[in-house]
Amino acid sequence: MNELLTVATSIPLGRRRLATVLRRSGDLVRVADVSSALDVSRSAATKLLSRWAKQGWLRRVGPGTYAAASLDAVDRDRVLDDPWVLVPPLYSPCYVGGWTAAEHWDLTEQLFRPIVVMTTRPVHKKEQNHHGAPFLLRHTHPRKLFGTRSVWRSRSRVKVSDIHRTIVDMLDDSTVGGGSQHVADCVAAYFRHADRDDGALVDYAELLGNGAVFKRLGFIAEQHAEQHIVDACSYRLTGGYAMLDPALPCTVPIARWRLRIPPGWHGYQDD
Repeated sequence: MNELLTVATSIPLGRRRLATVLRRSGDLVRVADVSSALDVSRSAATKLLSRWAKQGWLRRVGPGTYAAASLDAVDRDRVLDDPWVLVPPLYSPCYVGGWTAAEHWDLTEQLFRPIVVMTTRPVHKKEQNHHGAPFLLRHTHPRKLFGTRSVWRSRSRVKVSDIHRTIVDMLDDSTVGGGSQHVADCVAAYFRHADRDDGALVDYAELLGNGAVFKRLGFIAEQHAEQHIVDACSYRLTGGYAMLDPALPCTVPIARWRLRIPPGWHGYQDD
């Protein structure tokens, strides 16, 4: 007992106070967390956060928001237990989407390390790294912030695209879906999913306003004999040809879908 007391009292008071805060706040610390945990004023809490940041115990990740560094040493590469918590302070208004959301909704078993974030903030660098976690950013218009859900991650609320919006986003931009073949696999998983909702899927695609989404969705749905989706997409076809995957050479035309696909794509055989 005396040994434990000696160890506890040998830890600087500042670190002990920060440890108290972290036990309550989780990975991210804000002024309100310090004020509540230590029963101090907001002014005093702000000063403590600033001091701990200067000492290397915390790192600022957003306005008034800090992430805990190692309390034993300044570890600049320390990865958070759940890097999703960094998304709101770094990129709001935003949501987690693409392949990251596909993993969240069990549409794929493939794992991608970067976290896909759709943000209305200007994106000057699409690939970023914060607190040891990689992020892949895509800019989106404020009017397109629909079809999301709030989930709790390590005591932080984070928006993620719902399962229907996830599919539509990946059909809109296959680079956030891991490529066209992976996107097609996710669409197939969606067709089997208990939360499938064809009405929501079509409505979201219309709201997004990219005619290529219906061409790609209709083409994939046809391979799975999803006639209801095929009919809905056929009715909404726009003029001109789109590419199934702009990152690949798409030289094979599919006239009925006004779509060009890569040669030999996914074992596709035209009738």
